[in-house]
Amino acid sequence: QVHLVESGGGSVQAGGSLRLSCAASGRTFSRSAMAWFRQAPGKEREFVAAITWNAGRLSYADSVRGRFTISRDNAKNTVDLQMSSLKPEDTAVYYCAGQRTLFGATTGKGEEYSDWGQGTQVTVSS
Repeated sequence: QVHLVESGGGSVQAGGSLRLSCAASGRTFSRSAMAWFRQAPGKEREFVAAITWNAGRLSYADSVRGRFTISRDNAKNTVDLQMSSLKPEDTAVYYCAGQRTLFGATTGKGEEYSDWGQGTQVTVSS
């Protein structure tokens, strides 16, 4: 099991940037695919981005492709989400998630992720 803690959320104006970070503890982190999801008020949780254990494959939701970049540092046990050209519709609580299946593929399905952080709020004003 991996314990996840997000940080880096905050408020920013449209067009601005934020970098979210997820710190992981657990012996399987470096062998697990990781992802970011988000949930806006009144909406269902949605996939944002995912990365395989060795960063060999990255996946993005269409709504963020070209604006967001997911990365990881297995030596530091962190996975980051660099967000640029932010829009008001990016406002949500952002969650870090990890798979328990080792060496798994990237997937946008929340049920494929067993470990979740507590979330960090991102607010983008127009």
